[in-house]
Amino acid sequence: MEIQKEQNRENGAVLFSIGIPAFKARFLPECIESILTQTYQNFELIILNDCSQDDIKSIVAGYDDNRIRYLENDVNVGAENVIDNWNKCLYLAKGEYFVLMGDDDKLEPDYLEEFRKLTEKYPELDVYHCRSNIINEHSVAYELTLSCPEYESTYNYIWHVLNSKRNQFISDFVFRTSALIEKNGFYKLPLAWCSDYVTAFMASGEKGIAHHRKALFNYRISPYNITSTSSIDLKRKAVIGFEGWLGEFLKKKPATEEDKIVYPLLKKCFVRSVRFSKVGLIRQKIGSHGVKGLIQCWVKRKTYDLSFRDIVTAISISISNKT
Repeated sequence: MEIQKEQNRENGAVLFSIGIPAFKARFLPECIESILTQTYQNFELIILNDCSQDDIKSIVAGYDDNRIRYLENDVNVGAENVIDNWNKCLYLAKGEYFVLMGDDDKLEPDYLEEFRKLTEKYPELDVYHCRSNIINEHSVAYELTLSCPEYESTYNYIWHVLNSKRNQFISDFVFRTSALIEKNGFYKLPLAWCSDYVTAFMASGEKGIAHHRKALFNYRISPYNITSTSSIDLKRKAVIGFEGWLGEFLKKKPATEEDKIVYPLLKKCFVRSVRFSKVGLIRQKIGSHGVKGLIQCWVKRKTYDLSFRDIVTAISISISNKT
């Protein structure tokens, strides 16, 4: 189903649009109920069934709520192109702000209310973010993501991400719908690997990002998660895409005095991060497949964007860790 952007911005009274590309049924009722029971009720819920073998339609039919819009894909989009489902939900949105939900995650009851307050406090921004709980299959929280300052520039935000000082999932973001659509939606990378990072960086632009200190989102990790661990090639392709976007972004020097201080630090961090990613891939291959993994890295060095130096460095580290 092809959706034209010009048909999708029917800005009415709806403040939030929430999209769920649904494939798994196990936790979907819990996910939907966490949305329908929000303390702030001015929203629409778009549920897109990606040709699931689970009976998603019957689950949705059990809710008598005219804010729910249910659609089905004609063909399964699948894991590699899952961003197409994200953008399909986005382009259907009528709300001023957009939230993308995983079908097994949950919102805290005041998620929308607190984000409404944050958008009113920073009306000039296009991207808003909150802290998250990590929950298990029993919906018990066992971990909490790092807290962030209430506001930070995009350069500062990226710098902290590359230094592992920021944790995020796509559903702990609220985006201004029009701004994200103007930038062609969620940034497409294979398996959506790194797509949440690039999308948030891209959408923050020159304006920056606002964070809520409270954990308003619950990200579920369970034995039933569908992961994309089977394709190292696709993940590496996604990482290369992420690094390519960030490299282009860093060609533009910042305007503010604080960002001018951060900028050289960020560039150094970026170079270090790229090298770490390459060496990490090679070590993973060696650890899993030994010499065969090393040979594969050499044969696919152009695909993986690896240099001879990267391979030698990875071998040296692997040998030193064994001694």
